[in-house]
Amino acid sequence: MDTPTEDNLCPLCGRELAEPISRHHLMPLSKGGKDTPTIRMHKICQVKVHSVLTETELKNYYNTIDRIQEQEEIAKFIKWVKKKDPEFYDGSVSKKK
Repeated sequence: MDTPTEDNLCPLCGRELAEPISRHHLMPLSKGGKDTPTIRMHKICQVKVHSVLTETELKNYYNTIDRIQEQEEIAKFIKWVKKKDPEFYDGSVSKKK
């Protein structure tokens, strides 16, 4: 097995990238992010970000990976998902409380 490099690690959880992979806009499309760069991350991580944070919150403050990782619910999620295999996906993470 190849050693993971920064290019093939999820920037949110730090696990090796594996399908399903999503492209996340740090600046939401609905808030002017059409021509902004995207980052690859696990679909479960991207879904969690969008289930916790609004598009406005993402635009106004949580527009870097470091800031997203600092959000309390996301930090708990990262701690939990880091223990999972890279291919792990559970659609229930998108359900809001």
